[in-house]
Amino acid sequence: MQSKRECELWCETVNPENKAALEAWVRETGIRLVQVNGQRKYGGPPPGWVGSPPPAGSEVFIGRLPQDVYEHQLIPLFERVGRLYEFRLMMTFSGLNRGFAYARYSSRRGAQAAIALLHNHPLRPFCPLLVCRSTEKCELTVDGLPPGLSRTALLLALQPLDSGLQEALLLPSPGLAPTQMALLKFSSHRAAAMAKKALVEGQSRLCGEQVAVEWLKPELKHQLRLRLIGPSLRYLHPVGSQLALARDRLEFQGARAALQLLCHRMKLGSPVFLTKCLATGPVGWHHFWYQVVIPGHPVPFSGLIWVVLAPDGQNGHEVAKDAVSARLLETLSESGASLLGSLGAEAGTVVKQ
Repeated sequence: MQSKRECELWCETVNPENKAALEAWVRETGIRLVQVNGQRKYGGPPPGWVGSPPPAGSEVFIGRLPQDVYEHQLIPLFERVGRLYEFRLMMTFSGLNRGFAYARYSSRRGAQAAIALLHNHPLRPFCPLLVCRSTEKCELTVDGLPPGLSRTALLLALQPLDSGLQEALLLPSPGLAPTQMALLKFSSHRAAAMAKKALVEGQSRLCGEQVAVEWLKPELKHQLRLRLIGPSLRYLHPVGSQLALARDRLEFQGARAALQLLCHRMKLGSPVFLTKCLATGPVGWHHFWYQVVIPGHPVPFSGLIWVVLAPDGQNGHEVAKDAVSARLLETLSESGASLLGSLGAEAGTVVKQ
């Protein structure tokens, strides 16, 4: 078996020319690269950055990299099309790269420019780059939680894992069992992956129950979006049982308060709602026109939305305002990548910024 020193000596013989060029570039530019957990990172944030991290959709995936290419060739190339917030090159133990990297720009426009201008860029002859939108996963589902579990109890149970946890939502489980499902949004893929690993290594028990921990699947996110933000016309058929009706009800108890809080944080002022019921459909569905004026936003929001009313005398206009609030949360949170906005449900406490 080779000693640690023998491994280090062998690694030094791999790709020495480009390693020397990288070291010279780092000395010349003063740029800081940090290697941790199999990747070498620049920025996140870069020097001189002020404000919040860029919104979701600002990162691109870079593939088909020659393994002997380093940041001194890649960072200047990707900085040509926009300001970089972060650049991550995946590394092997030998010092070669793993053939892919991630570039996160200061805005979505930078990411779009990188895809438009650098996809298929010939880094070398017969070596076109692959540049596409990053689909980094930052959201987990934890299914099988007790039906009476509160958000406060959930957050207490998650405290050992809360590094990078931004939001936690409790929703009825989509399965047949009368349980709850938690949706957890993290600040990065790494934070989410570490939390998933901790839960799985903890034999997937949380709040005393056996739970299923998975990445949030696109089809489930789409299903929740349809259920919580507003039905399409295919939902307007008679439902065979009150249980099915209850499972398809829209529940927005916290959406308006969350919208008020978001507008306050964005310094936009308090939203003002106008609603008008246009039609009714089967099993309690109502069709509403709405207009919402947010003082700090340049134009009002208006449109149409379906909501369902329970047979207990709910005020349709109040339910519509809550449903519209969930929809506006999605629109406004584009700049903040909020899970609360993307699902239109009541958010849990922000655990850590």
